[in-house]
Amino acid sequence: IAVLVALATFMEVLDTTIANVALPYIAGGMGVSQDESSWVVTTYLVSNAIILTASSYLAKRLGRKTFFIMCLGLFTTSSVLCGFAWNLQVLLLFRIMQGLGGGGMVPVAQSILADSFPPEKRGQAFALFGVAVVVAPVVGPTLGGYLSDNASWHWCFLINGPVGVAAMLLIGLILKEPESVTAERRKQAHGFDVIGFLLVATFLGALELMLDRGLEDDWFDSRFIIVTAAVCAAAFIAMIPWEMNQRNPTVDVRMLASRQFGASFLVMLATGAILLGTTQMLPQMVQQDFGYTATWAGLVLSPGGVVTMAMMFVVGRFSGKVQPKYMIMTGAAVVAFAMYDLTRVYANVDFWFFAESRMLIGIGLPLIFLSITTASYNGIPPEKTDQASALINAARNTGGSIGVSLAANILSHRGQFHQSRLIENAIPSNPAYQDTLHQVTNYFTAHGSSLLQAQQQAVAWIGQTVQMQSSLLAYVDVYWALMLISLSAIPLALTLRKVKLGGGPAMAH
Repeated sequence: IAVLVALATFMEVLDTTIANVALPYIAGGMGVSQDESSWVVTTYLVSNAIILTASSYLAKRLGRKTFFIMCLGLFTTSSVLCGFAWNLQVLLLFRIMQGLGGGGMVPVAQSILADSFPPEKRGQAFALFGVAVVVAPVVGPTLGGYLSDNASWHWCFLINGPVGVAAMLLIGLILKEPESVTAERRKQAHGFDVIGFLLVATFLGALELMLDRGLEDDWFDSRFIIVTAAVCAAAFIAMIPWEMNQRNPTVDVRMLASRQFGASFLVMLATGAILLGTTQMLPQMVQQDFGYTATWAGLVLSPGGVVTMAMMFVVGRFSGKVQPKYMIMTGAAVVAFAMYDLTRVYANVDFWFFAESRMLIGIGLPLIFLSITTASYNGIPPEKTDQASALINAARNTGGSIGVSLAANILSHRGQFHQSRLIENAIPSNPAYQDTLHQVTNYFTAHGSSLLQAQQQAVAWIGQTVQMQSSLLAYVDVYWALMLISLSAIPLALTLRKVKLGGGPAMAH
């Protein structure tokens, strides 16, 4: 059960990053701009976040097993349809369907594991689940880059087909619905909070759109972003009093206001920002400034994925002996050090400089991820475990969007800043500039260029060097910001109370 549930979850999380490196291929294949192709990622994240808010109710109404298989079926079918999409509009429609199917799987998967395993085995089951969630975003760019370079971007989606069909058949045969869930389903008398769902969905959807499109649309200089931000704020303001006065709310606001779950939610926001922020920035940097192919850019992340897989099982063993708050603090410190290590980047670093930094992140993230899962369920009654799971996963998605948006904005603005500062020194009146221009011109003339050609080549070389240096300095600023986000998890972890150890993630079952 653990392997099958983790496999289905792995496919879903994989699709949050697998298309990122394939966007240039998608844009070229469909004859659209790079900006338009980015909606392939945006639509998936938006629909994924929206369905999370309804997954708790639907899992109770339909039964966890039935709902999980339905979501897996929709995800698998829409994945294959994405692979056969004939234009961008159709691809976006299928990506929305894929996000709706995938978003319902992850929170229900955690509840299935909690119900299928005795307390003494839950820690190891959740470790396997954690491997899927943490490693999939790492494998995504590697696999997407390889398939795009060597086959076709269509295979980034088509590979889900046979795996999804096999998983559905095996889950249908093996998984049993617990009697407690069946009884809870029969007793469920409250209707669905439609207004609350629409408010939450509008808030999350508008937030995702604003974060993902803000930089490309020049933020609040764009009417679209202004309207989206206004809709987002209005939905959030209306959501809080409405949800607080409902007997069966879509989102239990009081749960988010509690010290234990609220702090866990914020730590997961920071974890999502680090996980997806670094997963996007590192391959982008090595492709842009170091000339790596899409495949090699993805391979930079692979050693970290191996370390992460090993660490998830190690952390699963320690989860019954060490308080989650201390493991979170240790993991956050290790990740912060990894971000600090990346600030030492310069033009001549090799493959293993980046790989070793990812390996450090692979040590730290599992300490946070599994521990926050344990801490967040502590004290949660059985009837609210589905909603708790949905909210924690929504925090990971939303945190990832915030992290990617923050990193992209820092990269853009600080890149312009550093370039303007460096250009101040690249002027004819500067003796150092004249000396460099003279040496580089001599280099090109020695290699067969005429004097005029050599001077033009020298000026172009200096310009490229300025661009590369300003880009590297901007990436350094990004890693400083991500380091601060990692460090912010330490004081948040201190606010967590001690939990009863020895039973894996405390689910109150």
